[in-house]
This record gives sequence, structure tokens and C-alpha cells, in this order.
Amino acid sequence: MQLLAQIIFWASTLALLHTYVLYPLLMWGLARGKVPNRTVFSPDDLHLPMVSVLMAVYNEERVIVEKMESLKRLHYPSSRLRIFIGSDGSEDQTVSLIEQATAGIPNVFVTPFPVRRGKPPVINDLARMAADPEPGHVFLLTDASVILEPDTLYHLVKHFKNERIAVVDAHMQSKGLRQVGISKSEEQYLSGEVRLKHHEGLAWGMMMGPFGGCYALRAALFEPIPPRSLVDDFWLVFRVLEQGGQAINDLDAHCLEGATHRVSDEYRRKKRIAAGSFQNLARFKHWVLPPVTRLGFAFFSHKVLRWFGGFFLLFIFLSAGLLSFYNQFYRWVFWVSMVGALVVLAMNAIQSRLGIGPIALIRNLAYFLAMNLALIDGFFKWLRGIRVDTWQPTARE
Repeated sequence: MQLLAQIIFWASTLALLHTYVLYPLLMWGLARGKVPNRTVFSPDDLHLPMVSVLMAVYNEERVIVEKMESLKRLHYPSSRLRIFIGSDGSEDQTVSLIEQATAGIPNVFVTPFPVRRGKPPVINDLARMAADPEPGHVFLLTDASVILEPDTLYHLVKHFKNERIAVVDAHMQSKGLRQVGISKSEEQYLSGEVRLKHHEGLAWGMMMGPFGGCYALRAALFEPIPPRSLVDDFWLVFRVLEQGGQAINDLDAHCLEGATHRVSDEYRRKKRIAAGSFQNLARFKHWVLPPVTRLGFAFFSHKVLRWFGGFFLLFIFLSAGLLSFYNQFYRWVFWVSMVGALVVLAMNAIQSRLGIGPIALIRNLAYFLAMNLALIDGFFKWLRGIRVDTWQPTARE
């Protein structure tokens, strides 16, 4: 029993160390000295590809006008740009606001689907509507809450001159950060993910999934998203990687998204993403089995181990508790982790309740614990079965 507990303790510790420290360091080392793709379209190239924007919306009246304004400001030939928007049974003024914002603008197609079905069916329908036999056609998949800067689309699309590149992800950044709440912790995590995905693209051309709010995909490689998919962007990009296409991140393609401040809002979003992640693991599980490949190693290191991070933390705590009866080291680990977690959560709750700027270390540790708990919660949500794939817009600044 002691030996088994020790194996569980150290295997869980190594798994967390690998996914959060060793793998990012490996990608950083492999990416050093490598330059981003240089086979690109120039801004005035007459052969810039046709781009079709695909956007599913639901009750987005708070952000949709700003979103449409950002699309109208894009520095891209209007004759090479079409916008397809599907309202998934919106019950507010989203559709009318879109129509007002785009009045007189050509190549904007708004479809108000009367029955709510979820994002994947809407995106699938929009992709069929936007189908174009022209070679090089590109889909830009984006969310209503994500604001593009004028040059964002060009920086995404320019890489498609290189026929090996099939997906280009944007550089997602948060706006509206506050001292109180989790927004700064989320921004730090987001920044780390941007760096890691950029290094993956440089090293192997295998970025492990886009951020979902804004990325470009070769239309010819789009596959209909399976029913009840909760993380459709990862599924689409991983299918491209399976076919040998490259996925990269462009740090010049800036996008802004409002920050979340309440743990409850981010927890709900992370729980939904976690359930969808385990759904995708079930679909792509063969990639984590022998023989080992680059794609399988990146998938396992960056995604699979993180998805099980909450369980690894739990296993470390429980195995240390069992071993504490036999060894002083594990007794120290058990009590420090238990008391430390309680102190961190209590101090973070007090700081949030008082509305004072939290200590960064306390805030980040509380965020880490809460989001790993959401991963466990999401696992059981997936285990119970995903019956619907509808979503609620996350409350953002």
C-alpha cells in the first residue's frame, strides 16, 4: 500500500511539473532561433484569399455593436470579405442591432435561426452557406465578445500563401482588468498560453488548439462539427493536424476580449470547457497511445495532463495523507497543502468581500485551485453525458 501511494504521489507530481514547467521549457528551447513563417501575402497582393467570417451569436446586445464596428474597420479588401452571422434563437435586440450596424454594407448575411440549437449546428449551417469553390478560401471563426484590431484579419490570412499552413490563431488579450477579482490571474494564464502556443507553432507547426474567439481556418479543411460538441474549436483544429496541416499563432494578430472578474462566471465557463475537453479526449484518445508521435506527445503534454490536473492535485493530497503515517516528509506535504489551501481560499474570499486589491500570489493560487476544481466538475459533467450544447455568454467587462 505504501509503495502504491508513493507511486501515485510522485507520478501525479511529475505530471503537473511536466505540463506546467517542463513541456513549456521544451517548446521554448525548440522554438529558439526559429523564425515565423515568411511565405506570406503582402497587404496589397491581388491574390489575397476570399475570407468568410462565421459568427454564431446568442443574446449579445451588450457587445454586438462594438463587434460589428471592429469588423467594418478591418484593413482588408471589401470585395474579398463576406460576413455570415447566425443568431441562435436570440431573445434580445441582437439581430436588429446587427442589421442597423450593417445597413448598406454589402456581403453581410444575417440568419436569425428561430430555434436555439447551440453553436456547432449554427457554425455548420453558416459554413454551408459560405461554401465557395474558389481555391484558397478562408474561414474566420470569431465570437461576438472578441474585438478585432484593424490589421488582425490581414495578419491571420497572410500566412495562407504557405500551402502547409491550415490554421492561424490570433493573439488574444484581455481588456478591463481590475485589481479586485480574477481578471489579472486569467490574463496571466492567457499570456502563458499564448507564448506556449506560439512556441508550439514555431517548433513543430502543431499549436494545440486556438483560443476559439478568433482564428482562421482553410475552408477546404472545415469538417462539420459533431452534435453536442462543447469545444468545437479544438475539434476543428485537431482534425486539421491529423490530416497533416500546420497550425500556428501570429503575435501581431491582436484581439481584445472583456475580462471576467467573478470566480463563479469563470468557473462555469471552465467547467463547460472541461466537459468538452474530456469529450474531445474520448474522440482523439488513440493519439495518447503507443506509438509515440509528435502530435500525440504535444496533445498529451499540453492538453491531456492539464485536463487531469485537478485529479493530480487530489491524488497528491490523498496519497500524502496516507503516507503521513509513515514518513515525516509526506506529513509535512499533507498539512502544508491542506492548511495552505484553506488559508489561500479564506484570504482571497476576505479580500474580494472587502473590495481591496488582493496579494498577487494569493489571487493566483486561489484561481489555480478553483479552475482545477472546475476541471474535476467538468469531468463528471461529461461522464453523466452531454445532452445539450447551448451556451450562455460569459459576463465580461
